[in-house]
Amino acid sequence: MRLRKHMGGITLIELMIVVVVVSILAAIAFPNYQEFSARAKRNEARAALLQIKINQERFYLNNNTFTQDMTLLGFSADPFTTDTGSYVIDVTAASPSNFSATATYQLGGNEATKCLTFTIDGRGARTSGPETNCWERTR
Repeated sequence: MRLRKHMGGITLIELMIVVVVVSILAAIAFPNYQEFSARAKRNEARAALLQIKINQERFYLNNNTFTQDMTLLGFSADPFTTDTGSYVIDVTAASPSNFSATATYQLGGNEATKCLTFTIDGRGARTSGPETNCWERTR
């Protein structure tokens, strides 16, 4: 009979190399994932605000005034929370001639220092804060 001279398996050094490689990949991937997630949440808020603008224009054509009631604009609640729960959106002011709708970030963290609020009005003016380029930012 022939005896096995070599045992199969991995050494501690090989295992440590794998751990280091996985750690480096995670260190690179996690910040990118966080930014991707934040962009998706911002897009969700922007899309809801643009939908409010469209629905407000439709409401104005039928009623000759704007409304502050989100349920009259086709949303399920007043104020409306986005699907991810990241932004609360409400029509903050409405008059016969104009309206203002604001999305406010709810989760805190780093995103709150970037794009805490998005606002759109009946004239199409878009603002955001604290950073002013959140409507344009895609990266």
